[in-house]
Amino acid sequence: MKVLVTDPIAEAGIERIREQGHEIEKAYNLSQEELLDAVVDANALIVRSGTEVTREVLEAAEELVIVGRAGIGVDNIDIEAATDNGVIVANAPEGNVRAAAEHTVAMTFATARSIPQAHERLSDGEWAKGDFLGTEVNDKTLGIVGFGRVGQEVAKRLNNLGMELVVYDPYISEERAEQLGAELVNDLTECLRAADFVTIHTPLTDETENMIGAEELAQLEGGYVINCARGGIVDEEALAEAVDDGILSGAAVDVFANEPVERDNPLLWVEDIIVTPHLGASTEAAQENVATETAEQILAAFEEEPVMNALNAPSVDESSFPKIEPYIDLADTAGKIAVQLFDQRVEEVDVEYFGDIADEDVDLVTASALKGVFEPLEWQVNAVNAPRVAERRGIDVTESKSRQSEDFQSRVTVTVSNDEDSVSVCGTQFVGDDSRIIRIDGYRVDAIPHGHMLVARNEDAPGVIGFIGSVLGEADINIAGMFNGRETIGGEALSVYNLDDPVSEEVLEELNADDRVIDTKYISLNGR
Repeated sequence: MKVLVTDPIAEAGIERIREQGHEIEKAYNLSQEELLDAVVDANALIVRSGTEVTREVLEAAEELVIVGRAGIGVDNIDIEAATDNGVIVANAPEGNVRAAAEHTVAMTFATARSIPQAHERLSDGEWAKGDFLGTEVNDKTLGIVGFGRVGQEVAKRLNNLGMELVVYDPYISEERAEQLGAELVNDLTECLRAADFVTIHTPLTDETENMIGAEELAQLEGGYVINCARGGIVDEEALAEAVDDGILSGAAVDVFANEPVERDNPLLWVEDIIVTPHLGASTEAAQENVATETAEQILAAFEEEPVMNALNAPSVDESSFPKIEPYIDLADTAGKIAVQLFDQRVEEVDVEYFGDIADEDVDLVTASALKGVFEPLEWQVNAVNAPRVAERRGIDVTESKSRQSEDFQSRVTVTVSNDEDSVSVCGTQFVGDDSRIIRIDGYRVDAIPHGHMLVARNEDAPGVIGFIGSVLGEADINIAGMFNGRETIGGEALSVYNLDDPVSEEVLEELNADDRVIDTKYISLNGR
């Protein structure tokens, strides 16, 4: 596999990928046209914030499996376009959390005590002791906007230094805020009014862009703003004016709407605003952590294993994965069998879980079932874009769970249907990698899903199975295994044949011409 790296990352991540035998191509500072050329044959793309991964780039990269973002923010990646093209987008949210939190704390102290300004004056030979009267953080209120990983780490550190905590985050629970000693408030204005210092930890989205402007800054009168999250969340001109006019006592900014920052940016020219060039993740440990974390996700994608930090694909907690892993391929196989038996227009897909598996997070298994249904229809689909494919084609998808499971510890049923007909395929997992199809519609079978299969419905009469075997033998098709189920003696039976070879239309016609044979379907699990 080829991995294209377009922004510098720590060598530890590069070596981790090379160790597994994959090719690494480094190409930094590419123009958009150069990137389009470079990505054509790439199987993975590793970026930081410097590369814009647009829809055009994703559509040019037909072999691309995953885009790995060595860091947290993914506003430079078109995730919707990636999903449309079946490309996983994964970030590395844990690797630089501590570094970003520590830089935020450092910037808080730096602006509260005017440390850079005092340093500059003293370096110029001026003993300006009387010009700097700092602010202590003890007994002050810290407003935290965005209470994700970094926000929570900042909360732990500054709470221990005697600060009261007020949090605004519409996506966090009150219980989680209370666990960290914070009061959760309902809106941004309430947070700003209560705070003496405000730190920002939200991603840059349509919702958060310019979220804090002149009106919001006025609510923080006399306070301090610290932004080490993303440029564009705080209106830069409004922040510069608020500090310059004395509405705010100071600010510390590590991120900018346009980077590298332009010389005419107003934040650079206000004395009480401290600026650093996006250093939040710039520690040796953080860079190595995000590089290796990204590398591990690239390797997982190549091995078709769950990508733990996938942003647009079902993922699963590492501890839960062993419990659902056997059912990922099983659901895919059940979906393939069901849709090929159905052979009609699909309007609905139902995925049902019974037994122990019903207690697990099965989003990844359901996505795999959808992939199995859609793949034989020759749609360009994988577990990433299967739910999107269903939505855009107007196919209803339902998922249900029950702790009850007759005879088996766990089982999964995939049903495809329209208003007129349906086909259900149920499977289970025996010890090890022993997958079995145990029911097709109302028929109990014990079939090993593998390679080429023939499913025959026929009268439960003597000689029928022998006739089918003879026809297959005359066509030089070897039977590897056979599994038979029936409703009642002398009624209708269903047989599943594992075959070493594909079945031609001529053979199917010969089988179906016999009055005892109701229907036969050839199933390929190796692609149609």
